[in-house]
Amino acid sequence: MSTDGQVRWLLVSITTGADASLRVHVWRQLRKLGAVYLQNSVCLLPQVGAVPQTVQRLAARVNSSGGRARILHTTFTDPAEEAAIAGEQRADRDTEYGEVVERTPAFLDEIAKETARGRATYAEVEESEADLERFEKWLAAIAARDYFNSPGGQAARDAVQACRAAFTAFEAAALAADTGTPTATDTPQLRVVDNP
Repeated sequence: MSTDGQVRWLLVSITTGADASLRVHVWRQLRKLGAVYLQNSVCLLPQVGAVPQTVQRLAARVNSSGGRARILHTTFTDPAEEAAIAGEQRADRDTEYGEVVERTPAFLDEIAKETARGRATYAEVEESEADLERFEKWLAAIAARDYFNSPGGQAARDAVQACRAAFTAFEAAALAADTGTPTATDTPQLRVVDNP
């Protein structure tokens, strides 16, 4: 965004020629940034944060590899058209956030099953921690390209937080099982009574 509050955009046109690996690399990098494709090889990105520098580096790589990359700086003159592009970008992020929400129940079910089986062990904690870290990295990557505050973001953050809370409890149970120390829920609660 500019100081006047208007969103500045990058119109990016890239052709890579016959280099299939470069084509895949370019596509992945632009999608990772949250590009909205207008047509094959032409996309729009808001000119925010590190997006311009990342696109410039990508364009330099394409141009040095025999392809052709052009980056134009632009603004919309039609607010409805800009709103449609921002809406498309939000919808793409909502789809991605939805995938996070869809996959978290399997994580929670796995922790519940392992707990019910009495398999709260260090090895299971490590495996669950790796899964949780994947969710957290995935969520962070989506949030980094969520330039227009997609409504699905909150549900995804809540879902990952539920996984984090379940993992913390599972980790505590594994520690207690491994060391023979009671968990917070096993510890008798003390009540302080005032003397008359």
